[in-house]
Amino acid sequence: MRLISSLFVLLWAVTAEAKPLTVCTEASPDGFDVVQYNSLTTTNASADVLFNRLIDYDAATGKLVPSLAEKWEISPDGLSYTFTLKKNVSFHSTDYFKPTRPLNADDVVFTFNRMLDSNHPWHKSAPNGYPHAQTFQLPKHIKAVKKIDAQTVRFELNAPEATFSALLTMGFASIYSAEYANQLLAAGKTGDLNTKPIGTGPFVLKSYQKDSTIRFDVSAQYFGNKPKTDKLIYAITPDASVRVQKLKAGECQIALSPKPQDVLVARQDKSIQVIETPAFSTAFIAFNIQHKPFDNVKVRQALNYAFDKKAYLKQVFDGTATAADGPYPPNTWSYINLEDYKYDPAKAKQLLAEAGFPNGFSTTIWIRPAGSTLNPNPRAGGELLQADLAKIGVKAELKVIEWGELIKRAKAGEHDLLFMGWSGDNGDPDNFLTPQFACSSVESGLNFARYCDPQLDKLISNGKKIADQAARARLYETAQKIIHDQALWIPLAHPIAAVLTKPNISGYKINPFSRQDFSNVIVK
Repeated sequence: MRLISSLFVLLWAVTAEAKPLTVCTEASPDGFDVVQYNSLTTTNASADVLFNRLIDYDAATGKLVPSLAEKWEISPDGLSYTFTLKKNVSFHSTDYFKPTRPLNADDVVFTFNRMLDSNHPWHKSAPNGYPHAQTFQLPKHIKAVKKIDAQTVRFELNAPEATFSALLTMGFASIYSAEYANQLLAAGKTGDLNTKPIGTGPFVLKSYQKDSTIRFDVSAQYFGNKPKTDKLIYAITPDASVRVQKLKAGECQIALSPKPQDVLVARQDKSIQVIETPAFSTAFIAFNIQHKPFDNVKVRQALNYAFDKKAYLKQVFDGTATAADGPYPPNTWSYINLEDYKYDPAKAKQLLAEAGFPNGFSTTIWIRPAGSTLNPNPRAGGELLQADLAKIGVKAELKVIEWGELIKRAKAGEHDLLFMGWSGDNGDPDNFLTPQFACSSVESGLNFARYCDPQLDKLISNGKKIADQAARARLYETAQKIIHDQALWIPLAHPIAAVLTKPNISGYKINPFSRQDFSNVIVK
């Protein structure tokens, strides 16, 4: 009896020490059915806390590691991937769903066939489709997803795919409960998957108030190490300065996406911890080449020469980013140093004249209202571009559009010039090339330049078929040159990812892909 009592006291003490963690985030998610969306905000609020994938990418080691799958094998010909699932992995138990069985192969088959099979009863449940599955052409590449037995599932491919394993670490590859999906389908409530999610992750969605708060409870059924907080709260705070104020006031213990100026100040403030790492991301301005006159390469080159990027980097990033000259950061394998378009208004005017616009033209610049890691001060950046374009006769109207609406309309190709950014998920250069420049991505909407070129598309698709990294790199080097010469973007910056925390926080590790893991965070 004494031993039992002592254990009870010890367990009570450990539980009593766990405290809620509040994170100040920058925007509301699009929803919680992560396969429907591509924004990092949505991934952070769903895939990163509520779900798990078959495998994960360990940014510290650069290796793929087990998650829901305890092991996996790739056939010698690269055409089949066989995953053995961990046993006794539970889905969330809530007031709206009580699982009757643990995770099994049926859940994996459902998760992927929903995206792959247009005749699947759940396929049309995503009104805007499956952007990542479409972009990476998974219906074309995956021949079948087969249940071998309850704990074994096999992916059969139509051709070798060098990036396939890495793709499975991305948020859109999160595994769903087939049992819950069947319950919703029978009740005619498929929309609930987006508002009442069920996953296997460390946290369970408790409540969500748009533009205000997301509350998560710790999952009692979680198969991994139990989170060291008793609750997780996202305090949605679009203004970066307000996020810092809330952090200082103790209203949150972690503040995401701080402004560069706030990072510089916080480095000198002993009441704040600054955690930072080079981000695997690129900030850019996309030209919509389906809108005239941006179908003319000389016009795109002219605007590259017209924009003073040094002034932009100084004012907007202030020492917390390096200049970008291409689609992905220098620490990415296959990266080549491209000769950037130097600030040269005279050259810009010359090219505009050669393109048939000696007196310029009118256009629009789209920006989001609030800052983020990839765009700390949208209005300042937009106004700098607007002023520089005016110097060469281009009249640009600045349009501030709410983030969710901006993404939706940009994916539909409504923009002219668009301030945007892209973060890779797994360290592979294809994580930039396919989403942003493949022809398939024009259809899915992620290719914000809306550029489809057979030569570039072939380089990208061939690169995914080759296992040898050196051979892939040669193809990607040529692809980067085409992207640069065609001036599809005005590349802006490779930011340093920074997160601000209170000194009483330990266990938080910043991710170069801006993914979030709060399961090991301790609030002292």
